Amino acid sequence: MNARVTDGDRGVSVRRATARDAKRLTHLVRTSSAYEGPYAPMIAGYRVGQDYIETHEVYVAVGRDGRVLGFYALILNPPELDLMFVADSAQGLGVGRLLMAHMRHEARAAGLDSVRIVSHPPAEGFYLSVGARRTGTVAARPPAVMWDRPELELTTG
Repeated sequence: MNARVTDGDRGVSVRRATARDAKRLTHLVRTSSAYEGPYAPMIAGYRVGQDYIETHEVYVAVGRDGRVLGFYALILNPPELDLMFVADSAQGLGVGRLLMAHMRHEARAAGLDSVRIVSHPPAEGFYLSVGARRTGTVAARPPAVMWDRPELELTTG
């Protein structure tokens, strides 16, 4: 599973993340405006480490200029979208949809029929718009997560 996908119209490609991407992915998480206000404690001190990148299926969307525009992490067993972030400057440009299409392809190639998504509450609408369906709610787990989160499922077919 090492597909490289390109959106030629926008000059965005998706490739497997490497250990050298760790700092840039961490920066993307920590500067995401989606986690401001009451959500800020969840990413305070968060780090995407080299070991995480080497252990999981982590893919990064990169612009023509080499700038990281977003990334996702797919856990294969049990199948779950663990992380998905798009840079604030790339919001609304189709990067998230490109990453989700790529993730679906990779999950299908790994033999997965569906992928669980425990969504950041403001991102639920995005996941629904790419075909996920709501399956429940994951209760808050203070002090790590202070709010309930939507649980969704995305089929890979």
